[in-house]
This record gives sequence, structure tokens and C-alpha cells, in this order.
Amino acid sequence: MIIYSDPHNSNELQLTEDGLTIEGKVVYPKINGAIRTVSDDNYTDNFGFQWNKFRTTQIDRDVKSAAQSKERFFAVTDWDKENLEGENILEVGSGAGRFSQIVLDYTKANLFSVDYSNAVEANFKNNGHHGDRFKLFQASVYEMPFKKAQFDKVFCFGVLQHTPDVKQSVASLAEMVKKGGELAVDFYPVTGWWTKIHAKYIFRPITKKMDNEKLLRKIEKNVDWMITASQFFNKIGLGKITNRFIPICDIKSTLPQGLTKQQLREWCILDTFDMFSPEYDQPQTLKTVKAWFEEFGFKNIFAEFITYGGTNRIAVVKGIKN
Repeated sequence: MIIYSDPHNSNELQLTEDGLTIEGKVVYPKINGAIRTVSDDNYTDNFGFQWNKFRTTQIDRDVKSAAQSKERFFAVTDWDKENLEGENILEVGSGAGRFSQIVLDYTKANLFSVDYSNAVEANFKNNGHHGDRFKLFQASVYEMPFKKAQFDKVFCFGVLQHTPDVKQSVASLAEMVKKGGELAVDFYPVTGWWTKIHAKYIFRPITKKMDNEKLLRKIEKNVDWMITASQFFNKIGLGKITNRFIPICDIKSTLPQGLTKQQLREWCILDTFDMFSPEYDQPQTLKTVKAWFEEFGFKNIFAEFITYGGTNRIAVVKGIKN
């Protein structure tokens, strides 16, 4: 049983149909399926916008030709779905719920899912039918409404680089893991001095300040020629160099294989918006994140690049809490 705690004063809270309460008074209400401990007005409003706009784009269940989320989840965690029955899993940075769906559809674990943005509304629409096994919270990674050291497993995928203080984010995740429990994260990596010689980092000082709708329209207007150019350079073997300077997501290395032309276009729009809209984009080295895991009391630490889905490669650090 998970014990809930007010992140601002450590008072123990009770979970009810109305939200988190104390002595019958609602402290944090449940709205549209998610308990809200923060307002929508924060540095993640772009994520709320994109995931409510593209609610089903990355959900394996709704993309019949792809199983990218399932492949990524089990490749990164290496967790045996048969051994997760009854375990309490914390997911931080769930977005529209692409990995929530995998946990809920393929295991019998209890999932506690947190996101700082109102993308929780998209997640609830995608996964709310799982009932009591799924509990959803709009909360900050730095102030989660749980007593510390309770969860059997904690994961955070594709989120750390978008937080203001990446080390503190890892610390917040670490303190939620119980002794003997596991923490797994993946993130944008620093692979060399050339990492930030990229269209994303050239244009981001401008694009991250743009209105979400305006930025989306600009991407939609230009996505077709960018897809054509990117695919052309990939075909002639120059994509690894030239495509760094085309302001579109990495089609070859990050998107699922076998998408239809329309699905490919939609994924490109979504992932390109995801490149240019976040307030923060702070890639990390494997060495740095591994050192943080050691500092926060983890053992048997794995820190490597993992390939999944044939071509997708991602930086992963995971370990067991001492």
C-alpha cells in the first residue's frame, strides 16, 4: 500500500474519489482523471499542448504497424513482465501515456504515473480504463505526493533533459525507490563536442519562445520538403552529416519502421515540435548520470547505449537501491 504525503509539509494524505484529502478536506483535487498538485501554468505547457494534440500518435495500441514503445520499455528496463505482478511502479514524465500503456497492458503491476503538464488528460483518455491499477498525478518531479522509499520500481524515459536541474531530478527519482528496488532512466546523450552542432540547438533560442500554435503551423508548413530532403541524404549516405542541419527530427534513427506516409508525416511533426518547443534541453553524458546514481546509493549500475527496434539507440542508466 502506497502512503501519500503532502510535498509541502509532509502531512499524510488519504486517497479518495475526490483526490488527496486530510481529515475529509480535499487538499489536491482529482480533475479529469488526474490528481492535481500543480497548476497548468509552468515550463511544460508545450508538452501539455503537444500530447493533447497528438494524443494517440505514439500509443502502440493505436499504431498497428509499430511496437516501438513496448520494445523500448522492455529493452531499457530488462524487467520480466511475469515478475511484475502486484509491484508498485512509479512513472515520472508520462506524457500521453505511451509507456503507461505498456505497463498496464502487458503486466499486472500497479502504476503510479506523474507528469508536470496537463498531458495527464491525454494519458487518462488513453489508459483510464484500467481502473484501480492506474493512478495518475499532475505533479512536479521535485515535489511528488508520496512518502519516500516506497516503490519497487521507478522509471523516467526521455524526460530528464527537459527539467531545470537534471541532477536534482535524478535525486528526486532515487529517493522514491525502496531498498532493493530499481531505477531506470533514459535521456538525450552528450556523445562528443559535436552534439550541439545541430539545427535543434541553433534554432531553439528562438523557437522555445514562440507560441505553441505558431510553431506547430510553421513545422506543418515545412515538414514535407524536410522529409524529402532528409530521406534523400539518407539514401545517398550523407544523412549522418547533412541532416544535422535540416530542422527536422532524426527520421532514420528515432522513428518506428513501417509507418505509412501519413503516419510518418504525423510523427515528424510531433517529434520536430518536441525538438524545438521545450524550455530546457540539457543532454548528459553516461558517465555523469552514472556518477549521480552512485552518489544516491545505487549498486549494480548499468550505463550504456541500448539499441531497440533495429535502429533506435538511446542512453540508459539503471541500478538497484542499496
